[in-house]
Amino acid sequence: MQDDELKALEAKVEQLIQAMGQLQSENSNLRAQQTQLMTERTDLLQKTELARTRVETMITRLKALEQE
Repeated sequence: MQDDELKALEAKVEQLIQAMGQLQSENSNLRAQQTQLMTERTDLLQKTELARTRVETMITRLKALEQE
């Protein structure tokens, strides 16, 4: 009976090891995805700021043309 219990325990430990490996892999993938998304976010914020600046410049020019 003890031999059966030991084998069952070994099987459970092996399952836990496999689950841990899968979770580590998933965690690594999620961290890489998070890094990529943060980079994309930074790029988009920069592009948005550049567009805002250009639009403000165009508005200023149009107002100047109206006053002439």
